[in-house]
Amino acid sequence: SLRPIGALRASGRFGAGSGIRVESWPKIRPGSLIQLSGGPPLQRAGRSGRAGPGGPGRAGRAGAGGRGGYCCRVTAWRRYVAIGDSTSEGLDDPDGRGGYRGWADRFAQHVAAARPGLEYANLAVRGKLTAEIQAEQLPVALGLRPDLATVVAGVNDMLRPRFDADDVTGRIGEMQAALIATGATVLTFTMPDPVRVMPMARPLRGRFAAYNEKLRQVSAQTGAILLDLGAHEVAGDPRLWSLDRLHANSAGHERIGYALAWAAGLAGFDDTWSASLPPGPVRTRRQRAAAEVAWIRGHLLPWVVRHARGQSSGDGITAKRPLPSPVEA
Repeated sequence: SLRPIGALRASGRFGAGSGIRVESWPKIRPGSLIQLSGGPPLQRAGRSGRAGPGGPGRAGRAGAGGRGGYCCRVTAWRRYVAIGDSTSEGLDDPDGRGGYRGWADRFAQHVAAARPGLEYANLAVRGKLTAEIQAEQLPVALGLRPDLATVVAGVNDMLRPRFDADDVTGRIGEMQAALIATGATVLTFTMPDPVRVMPMARPLRGRFAAYNEKLRQVSAQTGAILLDLGAHEVAGDPRLWSLDRLHANSAGHERIGYALAWAAGLAGFDDTWSASLPPGPVRTRRQRAAAEVAWIRGHLLPWVVRHARGQSSGDGITAKRPLPSPVEA
């Protein structure tokens, strides 16, 4: 087995009364990215990558703990489990069979191509709040004993009247820590600024910024691998988002899946996912106004009515892939 060299510690308590405290990684399984303290910056294909939050023009990737260091990779993941909400479920990336594909499916295929025989389960359900994901999906995920996991949550919380960034990211940290304590490699990512995609979301910009900053901090403490999508302008390009402006479209999911494969250290993946799209056509004021009206009628008002009635998009929905099964690369 691979043993850490130097300080390989992630400590910190997440959320009041959580009872979870990670003092060190009890076991480093094959497939983990290992940060060795005091080492040189992360390197990939002759380029320096910045560990932790990426700056403009850089693909932000955190190794274990999200701080400086270099990583070692042994690709032998055997079971991948995704937990989360509609983002992880795959909306809006149709699979052609009446369901959704999404970045988690795409990431699983990338891993399976490098590690044939990978099993994959996706427990994510649309509309779930972070507390619900922790209470309902995490215990199941732990029971499946994955050695690779993604934990992505929080957007639904940010859309509610009240939002506590410390509580939400603290719960994400608890989920990360619980999975890492079993020896799993855990990945997550920050969220892009919503305003470019949804101009009416300007009042939520501060929430997204606070969420991203605190998620960087918790991921650094737990040792989760953080893909800093929120640090890159391309992540908020409207052309990568669906008509509802809440979910990535197929092109967006494809890009996120590729970026996660890069962050996980899979061979053959680089930081081209962070490149901006070429300039698109400039819309007239009338075209922009018409698009806003269509979005309000077709998406915003139905969402408001549904939540006013206490309904969730996840009502009656179950996980699309509740049990691990082999992935066709």
